[in-house]
Amino acid sequence: MLLDAIAKNNFVIVGRAGIDFYTDAGVRAEDADTVSVGLGGSAANIGAGICKLGGKAALVTRVSDDSVGSYCIGQLKRYGVDANHVTPVGGEYRNSLAFYESVVEGHRNVIYRNGAADFQMDEADVSRVDYSRYSAMITAGTVFAAEPSRSATFKAFELAKAANLPIIFDVDYRPYSWPSAEVAAEVLSRAASQCDMIVGNDVEFGFMAGDYDKGLEKARELAATTAALVIYKMGEEGAITIMGGEEIRTGIYSVEALKPNGAGDSFMSGLLTSIADGFSLKEAVLRGSACASIVVGSVGCAPAMPTRPELEAFLASHPGPTHS
Repeated sequence: MLLDAIAKNNFVIVGRAGIDFYTDAGVRAEDADTVSVGLGGSAANIGAGICKLGGKAALVTRVSDDSVGSYCIGQLKRYGVDANHVTPVGGEYRNSLAFYESVVEGHRNVIYRNGAADFQMDEADVSRVDYSRYSAMITAGTVFAAEPSRSATFKAFELAKAANLPIIFDVDYRPYSWPSAEVAAEVLSRAASQCDMIVGNDVEFGFMAGDYDKGLEKARELAATTAALVIYKMGEEGAITIMGGEEIRTGIYSVEALKPNGAGDSFMSGLLTSIADGFSLKEAVLRGSACASIVVGSVGCAPAMPTRPELEAFLASHPGPTHS
């Protein structure tokens, strides 16, 4: 059911859209005369990546009722993401804003999330969605960090399941968004237990397990009990994909990185659209890894995510993935 649903390549994403500011390649913040601006936010990035690779995506979120919110909506539409369920919220709520350096060594990034507009998404927002129009639902862990967004997303889970949509979960644990590590561990574990597909890194699975040395054990447990597919990412060491009692180990496409941002979002979009394009699960994971490498080797996040021709050109010119 999961892979068949993904193959339809039509996703509803519950998450956030923000605005990114970033320096030119190799330039630190204090040396920058200018910065570039682009669409940000994990859910928005995933949606943009899916659309750039030929899929369909709609985003459900709140944005601030100001020029920044308008910018985010405009960018979503530019990338082809359906923004009909992106709702402005007034008052003192503001869109999240990220500023990061396009450097690896000593990389610094700061994200402003005080009074974040996306956390104001409520159950009415997710209840207005016709889930039968989509083939699968995607969300990332940050939506669970505060109310009413947390309850709204769990409500979206109920509605998606009622419409027979599988749920795809990017753990995406960001400590600064949460009131405490204890709350985060409990809520993220509860969310993961309800999902059909879970993607996270070794630190995130270790965090949910309550012991960083038991992350892989946690991933295997989820794959054996509630999830049909679990992908355990290990950075430069590649990934372990667990499905149907089997494990697939894959490497990465080595590049000269400019920054660490955006890799996970690009991996997700590349993985899902490659499954939809008929590639085997192992090939899809490798293509997702290639998408991640393209983004970390380029300036920006959503702007750096590849189109299908760009992905194929990268794969054709690269010597190939590392051995897992």
